[in-house]
Amino acid sequence: MGLKSAQAALFPIYSIDHVVKLFGSELERDEPDLTLLSLVLGFVEHFLAVNRVVPINVPGYSFDGSSEQGDEPRTCFPHVDLLQIRALHARFTTMIRGAVDRSLYPHKEGYSSRELVKKVSDVIWNSLSRSYFKDRAHIQSLFSFITGTKLDSSGVAFAVVAACQVLGLRDVHLGLSEDHAWVIFGENGEETAEVTWHGKGNEDRRGQTVTAGVAERSWLYLKGSYLKCDRKMEVALMVCAINPSIDHHTDSVELSQLQQHLLWLLYDLGHLKKYPMALGNLADLEELEPMPGRPDPLTLFHEAIASAKIYYNNEHIYPYVYLASYFWRNRNVKDALVSWGDAATVIQDYNYCREDEEIYKEFFDIANDIIPNIIKEMASAIEASEEHGDGETEGQHGSPLSNTALQDPESFAQLLRFYDGICKWEEGSSTPVLHVGWATFLVQSISKFDGQVRHQVSIIVKDTDSNEDEDQHSDDSREARRRGPRRESKAEEPPLAKKFQPEKLVERRRSAPSQRAAPSPTPGPGPGPATPALAS
Repeated sequence: MGLKSAQAALFPIYSIDHVVKLFGSELERDEPDLTLLSLVLGFVEHFLAVNRVVPINVPGYSFDGSSEQGDEPRTCFPHVDLLQIRALHARFTTMIRGAVDRSLYPHKEGYSSRELVKKVSDVIWNSLSRSYFKDRAHIQSLFSFITGTKLDSSGVAFAVVAACQVLGLRDVHLGLSEDHAWVIFGENGEETAEVTWHGKGNEDRRGQTVTAGVAERSWLYLKGSYLKCDRKMEVALMVCAINPSIDHHTDSVELSQLQQHLLWLLYDLGHLKKYPMALGNLADLEELEPMPGRPDPLTLFHEAIASAKIYYNNEHIYPYVYLASYFWRNRNVKDALVSWGDAATVIQDYNYCREDEEIYKEFFDIANDIIPNIIKEMASAIEASEEHGDGETEGQHGSPLSNTALQDPESFAQLLRFYDGICKWEEGSSTPVLHVGWATFLVQSISKFDGQVRHQVSIIVKDTDSNEDEDQHSDDSREARRRGPRRESKAEEPPLAKKFQPEKLVERRRSAPSQRAAPSPTPGPGPGPATPALAS
């Protein structure tokens, strides 16, 4: 079955408004055509970011300018022709229907079987090029799949769901975590199946459930609190996957505007309320180019956090990281530390696994780059202002700094909460998190707070009853993986006349980290400087 007459009537497409109209029409249906929408977005992205040229007098292609000539650069938009999209659509649907014989895979009580889902994933997988860089940009859409036989990891999962829709399998949907995708099927989506790779590739997992990842409490599977998409949320995924980057330094204005308009369309229709990362994406776009009459970015960031709390048991990390980054960009250090502390509070209940490298890199950058540089910059600005005798403190970029954070006990407490969450994350994990690099920046950051400020922070350790002690000692496997007992931090501080002595911190030995992609050097086999222990 090809395109319907109502769909064909919306072509040709040659502006953002036309694309928005097409998406609005599809979202009114119970089953929006994922193949059609992905092909259109891929076509537009290809000619605005991958092969961005402005052809003149070339038959079959045209670009329409959306601004008058002047100082501002002209924006352009490709002409999306019905014949091209129809041909691509027919090619995909014919390939799927020709490769999968549904009669060989009978439905179980009206729902899809694991064998059928695995067969569809095999068709997509075996159609990909044998050798290409799988993390490159602009290969997430069906346009890239049909024209170049290339897809990234999430693109493969999306293509499997789109293929299942072509076959009439309405119970097959996407399952999404913050860094991975798989499919869910069966009654109420209780069945799961891996269909794509993650990281370096796990081809042998295709067809298997995600139960093991959920049971080991890894962040990759969010302890089961992942997104169970419907068709409208799958449309939201393809919109979020739009990549406006032309190169490392330039973004396509048209693609950013298109993504922003489509996300607002989905927002107005209520399809983002269960999609925290999409709300964060929209907030970032609003910060760059606010649309009149729309909620401000801060409101959207808080909506993302509320969504994670209401629908996903507050198990998502990125809503807090997005909010912290917003505060950091706006020089609000105190609130940024609070949000980073909130993110660490969430991660502390996970076990770190080797496939959680993306969130590890996120926390590593925050702890060993962003926070130390912020605190160092604040300390330098305060010293400079004292030397000049004025009350103005500015950062290295000339914007005002929240210098009071270094004199604020609550900010110091939030910094401790952040690092304590990281320490707790490692406890019970099969893979170590911390190493000497973390300790170095921790000590440097703490030492920038005045001793009198640190002295105002009290660390309260909750008493554990005998039952909890018995349960803890009985868990031999968990205790065997601990790097050592956690000790209480003492409230006493050195006299104000003395400088902060890092070596007086309570020591805690940690083994060297396993091999991972991280910007810091790997310590040797011997024990290095110890990491300070913080009471939980």
